[in-house]
Amino acid sequence: MTEQRYLRFPLAYRIEHWVLTISFTTLAITGLVQKYPLYNVSQSVVGLLGGIVNTRSIHHIAAIVLMLEVVYHIGVVGYRVFVLRVRPTMVPTLTDVLVAWNTLLFNLGLAKEHPDQGRYGFEEKAEYWAVVWGVVVMAITGFLMWNPIASAKFLPGVIIPAAKSAHGYEALLAVLAIIVWHIYHVHIRNFNKSMFTGYLSEEEMLDEHGLELADMKAGRVATPPEPSVRRSRMRVFIPIYSVVAVALVIGIYWFATFEQTAITTIPPAEDVVIYAPLTATPFPTALPSQTPSATQPTTWDDGIGQIFQSQCNACHGSATSMGGLDLGTYAGAMKGGSSGPIIVPSEPDNSELVRLQAAGGHPGQLSGDELQYIREWISNGAPEK
Repeated sequence: MTEQRYLRFPLAYRIEHWVLTISFTTLAITGLVQKYPLYNVSQSVVGLLGGIVNTRSIHHIAAIVLMLEVVYHIGVVGYRVFVLRVRPTMVPTLTDVLVAWNTLLFNLGLAKEHPDQGRYGFEEKAEYWAVVWGVVVMAITGFLMWNPIASAKFLPGVIIPAAKSAHGYEALLAVLAIIVWHIYHVHIRNFNKSMFTGYLSEEEMLDEHGLELADMKAGRVATPPEPSVRRSRMRVFIPIYSVVAVALVIGIYWFATFEQTAITTIPPAEDVVIYAPLTATPFPTALPSQTPSATQPTTWDDGIGQIFQSQCNACHGSATSMGGLDLGTYAGAMKGGSSGPIIVPSEPDNSELVRLQAAGGHPGQLSGDELQYIREWISNGAPEK
């Protein structure tokens, strides 16, 4: 005899759930490795993703996907509530408080029976509204971090590190909640396959959603509205939701493009003449150790190191080491920074240093000749002496 099955999640619901799952997981992985960059696993993940720049780009793309899903979900909820007149079963009630208390008593062995629940149990409602809260917090703090300079024009500068702290710890809280709460209840305590198949067996319905099963067997289920009524409601719903959706999509575009990065918004460096004598200055003007070699430098000691020291020392010298990168010494340059090596001997095209400089606009931008010297030095194996 075939076991009775009950449709719980149609295909559209399941697709929405998996888009949320994938985007959330991507955000969690790419975000936590940035929050805890000194751990070996974080550095391995960043290296696997192609460096910190790629990691941040993937994080931003996943954030945009999640925000677009929110726009879609608002439409789904509005359609079900306004057009289909479905009861908002995800809204918490006082009954959920009583069920939660009785569930606690049952788990402690102080009650004999587990309380029955309806379409969504108090656990599912708590998770749903936790996601809503989390998305709001992450969107606000994410905007402040994505657009720090623009935000600091209207808010105190201290709001940026505060947003970073809130963003990181909210993410950690969400990940722990999924691991400790969701995975246990859905995949360990009783493996729920409804997000894969869409259906639950009668035994599963009786265990998890006994009140809903009783309503189904008694015929107390919501009936869809007549086609004419649905069309009448759709004529009202579609224009309203279209305006809301367009406004939200424009807001997402503004969110992502309001400001690019703190580096690209700095005015580009200008070449100025510091000293232009009216008469020729007799040579030598400086000791050989103070000026680049008259010939093309071929080793670090021969002049390559001096190029780095003159152009990059402000941000990546031994005293500053921004991003963990020290270009003041040969050993520091070959070691790289927090996101990994920036020089791959014999492979200039695979060296992050060459790619960043070739893109232009870097605060310590090398000249064309200097970049060519660096490329040839790397091609020759990046020798020190």
